Amino acid sequence: MRIFDPHIHMSSRTTDDYERMHAAGVRALVEPAFWLGQPRTSVGSFVDYFDGLVGWEPFRAGQFGIRHFCTMALNPKEAGDPRCRPVLELLPRYLEKDGVVAVGEVGYDSMTPEEDEVFAHQLALAVDHDLPALVHTPHRDKAAGTRRSLDVVRESGIPPERVVIDHLNEVTVGLVAGSGCWMGFSIYPDTKMDEDRMVAILREHGTERMLVNSAADWGRSDPLKTRRTGEAMLAGGFTEADVDQVLWHNPVAFYGQSGRLVLDEEPVDSGALFAGNSVLRGGRS
Repeated sequence: MRIFDPHIHMSSRTTDDYERMHAAGVRALVEPAFWLGQPRTSVGSFVDYFDGLVGWEPFRAGQFGIRHFCTMALNPKEAGDPRCRPVLELLPRYLEKDGVVAVGEVGYDSMTPEEDEVFAHQLALAVDHDLPALVHTPHRDKAAGTRRSLDVVRESGIPPERVVIDHLNEVTVGLVAGSGCWMGFSIYPDTKMDEDRMVAILREHGTERMLVNSAADWGRSDPLKTRRTGEAMLAGGFTEADVDQVLWHNPVAFYGQSGRLVLDEEPVDSGALFAGNSVLRGGRS
């Protein structure tokens, strides 16, 4: 089983996690920019953090045979902090970096006017830099937050196939399924989604435009939840090809739209990707 985790915060994990992930089949991942667990006090802390995402973390992952990519953004949780807003002026320089494959996480935390403004601004940056966008749906009032996120995406003019709406569940997946956007699901030990619920959603909605991630971070989370979801899919009657599509082909197809996804030294050409269980450049491990 080969795995591409499309959303995991490795800056909060140890090298032991990289080793365990490689043993479980993880060969590539995307680390979205997020908050540090406590408020940042200056823009300089973003510079150091962003530099780590494009420098140190790819090196650390590479030591364990894993390709590391990232997304850049001002996280929704920090959008209302005036000390953080100037980071929007820094983002364009980071959005040109080779390993940056999307703008994200953007979206909502508390659905404030400040978050509206920052969300729209960063979707405009995605359009300007020809990058996909990773959208974070709020932890509270998820249905309203998901509807509002889809409205902002439509208003931005970014093509829906270049957007993933993340942290979905049974209540919100139907809202996104007909939008043309990709559907993202975070598999957690206690909250968000679990493996069996994910299998049920895949049975109902199919495997196309589905991204399954561990979203592992500072809290109680598990970087092997992608593997466990693949095993649950097989136990639930899905084929190995189905698992390969969800855990490898789909994230390669989505992030390949950036033109910067390099796997086995070959950049993925999003124009060469097509639906179903077709072969995608990227190499097997």
